[in-house]
Amino acid sequence: MSNTISGGVFFHAVIQGRNITVQLPPQITPALSGLPPASPTFTGREKQVAELLRALAPSREQEYSGRVTAVAGLAGVGKTELVVQTATQALREPDWFPGGVLFVDMFGYNDERFLFPERALDGLLRALGMPGEHVPASLQDRSRLYRSVLAAFAEQGRRILVVIDNASTSEQVRPLLPTDPSTATLLTSRHTLDLDARLHDLDILDPGASIELLRQVLQQARGSADRRVQDAPEHAATIAHLCAGLPLALRIAAALLADTPTRPLASLATALEAAHTRLDRLRREDRAVRAAFDLSYQRLDGEHARMFRLLPLNPGPDVSSESAARLADTDLFQAEELLQDLARAHLIAPGRTWGRWRLHDLVRLYADQHGHTRADTDQRDAAQGRLRDHYRSTTQAADTYLEAQPAAASIRFLDRHQALAWLDDEHPNLVAIATPLVGHPETSIALAFALARYLNYRRYLNDLIAVTSTALVFCRRLGHREREGAVLNNLGNALSGVRRFDEAIDAHNQAIILFRELGDRYSEGKALSSLGSALRQMRRFDEAIDAHNQAIILFRELGDRHSEGAALNNLGTTLSEVRRFEEAIGAHTQDLAVCRELGDQNGESQALNNLGGALLEARRFEEAIEILTGSVAIYRELSDEHGVGQALHNLGSALRQVRRFEESIDAHAEAATIAVKLRDRYREGQALNHLGLALWWMRRFEEAIGAHTEAATIAVELADRHGEGQALNNLGGALLEVHRFDEAIKALTRATTICRELGDRYGEGQALNNLGSALSEVRRFEEAIDAHAEAATIAVELGDWRGEGQALNNLGGALLEVRRFDEATEALTRATTICRELGDRYGEGQALNNLGLVLRHLRRFEGAIDAHSHAAHIFRELGDRHGEGQALRSWAVTHNERWLWQG
Repeated sequence: MSNTISGGVFFHAVIQGRNITVQLPPQITPALSGLPPASPTFTGREKQVAELLRALAPSREQEYSGRVTAVAGLAGVGKTELVVQTATQALREPDWFPGGVLFVDMFGYNDERFLFPERALDGLLRALGMPGEHVPASLQDRSRLYRSVLAAFAEQGRRILVVIDNASTSEQVRPLLPTDPSTATLLTSRHTLDLDARLHDLDILDPGASIELLRQVLQQARGSADRRVQDAPEHAATIAHLCAGLPLALRIAAALLADTPTRPLASLATALEAAHTRLDRLRREDRAVRAAFDLSYQRLDGEHARMFRLLPLNPGPDVSSESAARLADTDLFQAEELLQDLARAHLIAPGRTWGRWRLHDLVRLYADQHGHTRADTDQRDAAQGRLRDHYRSTTQAADTYLEAQPAAASIRFLDRHQALAWLDDEHPNLVAIATPLVGHPETSIALAFALARYLNYRRYLNDLIAVTSTALVFCRRLGHREREGAVLNNLGNALSGVRRFDEAIDAHNQAIILFRELGDRYSEGKALSSLGSALRQMRRFDEAIDAHNQAIILFRELGDRHSEGAALNNLGTTLSEVRRFEEAIGAHTQDLAVCRELGDQNGESQALNNLGGALLEARRFEEAIEILTGSVAIYRELSDEHGVGQALHNLGSALRQVRRFEESIDAHAEAATIAVKLRDRYREGQALNHLGLALWWMRRFEEAIGAHTEAATIAVELADRHGEGQALNNLGGALLEVHRFDEAIKALTRATTICRELGDRYGEGQALNNLGSALSEVRRFEEAIDAHAEAATIAVELGDWRGEGQALNNLGGALLEVRRFDEATEALTRATTICRELGDRYGEGQALNNLGLVLRHLRRFEGAIDAHSHAAHIFRELGDRHGEGQALRSWAVTHNERWLWQG
């Protein structure tokens, strides 16, 4: 006799035999479709859904198909909706989960509804079709039976998806996890649970997805005719920002709008604007952001709750473990443990690097409100004082590493690199703590001085203006006149950096008057030196030279040789601007002597760098290369990478002038690499701009275009309009060479406009000259002539002979095209003379070749042949095969025309 039973899964007594009558219990149908409905409004989670689906997909190797996938995140971030949406899609996939889905909400954060694992297993076993009388009593037996049932279903090809929602502890959920290799599990929790699961942390929605969720929820409630989000995009963006990308908050906001179809988005945006009432506004009937946060906060013990309440005292976007330790008045290791526990609970989130932590904007408001109610218990004022002291003292320690001649090393940092790294990390916090006008005056004033070098070094000039402006207000309130003068001087330097020169000059003049009243001659000299630099940038050169000379006299009378050298350096820079190069070289040489006398190697390398720059402008290129090579060597010896980059910048320019292009490219490329390493975007842009020029001369035009484009992008990012104008000017020249004329005209027109608006006459002249060349290429000769003529006029006005020669050379070429031969001859003859007197052999060769073309049209063949021949000779000497070839071709054409004319 053989009996076979098939077509089912049996976990109770089965009787086999002949002629047996059995009364069977009613058949129980497994409840394997208990998934909540997916919301029709869901957006911004496509990447996360795809990742979860990959984890759920059946695998032939069964490597991951049975693994637990845990989604963790802040209350209200949309964990449940994400797993429901994912599970819904997975169930639609053929053969993924033919056995269906089990869903259980553990209510892990609700003390009244908390579901213990025994009860959860009872419900799950019954859903699987287990009769109640066969469900064991103990947790261990229920868990074993549950896992056996899931494994049996899987063996029969009826794989099941288990969704466990809202678990709070590992102990609550571990007995519910399948152990067979096929059954898949999706789990959500506000905590990162230790379950050997594949972890997914769910973050907030980005601004675009936040606005889209508002639109979807509103139109789901009111229909597609409700276009309030589309019609008021700015107010929709404000609401999304104030809800900080939290789906729960966004859904509540949309529901509040849906309640009243006539309510404009502006009304809700205004209601949410006040930070102290925002959480109260984000509630509707049984849903509230505050209530969601309450469930997490109430589970914290005393130490964790206190740390959580103190964290909002940090004013910036994130906080370090070290700063949090100061807030809580505990050691670093204890603070780090508390912070990691809060991060596992998703009340805070890890920052961009290890050891930094951030709060969601709405959580920050929530924690801060609890902090105010427990201010006495937490000793909140004392905590805030400790944090201010920490930031002030550590910033002052870091600043010592940025001084030209660093003081005794601080035990706080190992070296300059570590000090800069700390300042980079804390920069937003330091600015935030220094700038409130209702803050703490002494902290703001101290930070204004301690941050000045760093903010200037990193070119965070608007931050420097904000910090010094705040300190200035406090100095005046407190009557600190001496510190007021120093703050005014620093403010003036920052204003100069953003090219607000009139305001900068006013600040420096106020500082000078104040120091004179106080009899502080040293500080007066410093302010005079700064004033001279601002006047130089305004191209008020006579006044700038006078200010620098006054500073030099003051420092000499005080016997302050170091400050005297610095003032001589500034004077030399100004003299170079007015093309009084020999006097500039003299000033820098004096500065060099002072530095050597004092044994100031840092100052010596800087003096050599500036002296090399002056020699470069004076076209004494070989001397410049020797001096700048020495400057690089000293900076390397001092391990001053910042200085190395600056000296390489000038050295690369000098090498380019003597046509040592490969070496020039190497120098500028290294300067750019150093700037990237130091995160110095300003000098990275400068290095790229000059690298582009060197590449241009090597006829590597596409690479040059790339370098100039990146330089312009950096300048825009830094709001450096002067740098943008320079980069666009050079970009236009490179585009011109590859015949991308329309793009070149666009770039050069923009460069001209920027320079004109900034009052940069020198830059304007250069841009106009290049613009004229581009216009000639598209045969807009009259516009080209106007551009070149204006460039020449500017050069004459500035005493810029070299610029005048270039403009006249190009003007002559444009005049030739419209057959204005006499004017062209006059312009090119003048250009040839200027270039010859300046020793500009390349420019002379270009002008001679163009002059030969004009003379040929005038049938003055002998003069034309001589001009072309001389030009070819110059280009041959310079090793410029391209220029030599052009000149020789012109010479041959002129010979042929003369022969035909005489024939």
